[in-house]
Amino acid sequence: MGALAWLLFPLVAAVGAGLWGSWANRTRKARSDGPELDGYARFREAMEKPRTGA
Repeated sequence: MGALAWLLFPLVAAVGAGLWGSWANRTRKARSDGPELDGYARFREAMEKPRTGA
């Protein structure tokens, strides 16, 4: 019976990981990379500006 319990632990963990992965990915389809790309574009513009001051 103890061996059966040790075999069930990975199975329960795998099912839990699958449920968590599907829950964590639920809004990714609706969300695009727009905000991240906009932030990166602002960062690049700031880095390309010449430095003024001392």
